[in-house]
Amino acid sequence: MNEKKIIEEIKKYLKENFKADATGHDWWHFWRVWKMAKEIAKKEGGNLFVIELAALLHDVADYKFNDGDDKAGGKTARVLLEKLNVDKKSIEQVCQIIDNVSFKGAGVKNGIKTKEGMIVQDADRLDVMGAMGIARTLAYGGFTKREIYNPEIKPRFYKTFEAYKNNQSSSINHFYEKLLLLENRLNTKTAKKIGKERHLFMENYLKQFFKEWNVEILD
Repeated sequence: MNEKKIIEEIKKYLKENFKADATGHDWWHFWRVWKMAKEIAKKEGGNLFVIELAALLHDVADYKFNDGDDKAGGKTARVLLEKLNVDKKSIEQVCQIIDNVSFKGAGVKNGIKTKEGMIVQDADRLDVMGAMGIARTLAYGGFTKREIYNPEIKPRFYKTFEAYKNNQSSSINHFYEKLLLLENRLNTKTAKKIGKERHLFMENYLKQFFKEWNVEILD
């Protein structure tokens, strides 16, 4: 099977299995990350086949929906790729990216080492910034029954993955615990340029949110 057919088979699989998702991790999230990764790769280089595979499959078994298992994605991707007769070297590269692509807490070291991984991670992180990031954060918060905001619960700096994945914070706190940290954690020049605008959009959204939260008294 050639590379284009493999990509098409994976896209077909994702459309069928994630079309009804309401958590912000639907087929269109996979699609956006795939498209963004390809755009970044145009300027940054790298093995495009590996980048496309990892971008499409990066959330195929997200730890949030697999009992906190941050290796579930790599395991699931490996099975799919082996069935499609992808070469072993590419499979290893893709699985390494998938197992390390996610943000796991402000104090947790990034496990991404390769250019391909950096590109996929940047594409994924850009999709949780800006207007799209706001929409996805609130969608996920609703799905998990999180409060939109509670002033009695303050944002935290999570030093471990265990603490981060088990937190019971609000959706607005999530901006301070993750989203607003991402601009300075993007890997490539291309992504950093895109990230500036999206970061500013989130800052402006929060300013308006707290203005409305505090309800200014009018004369």
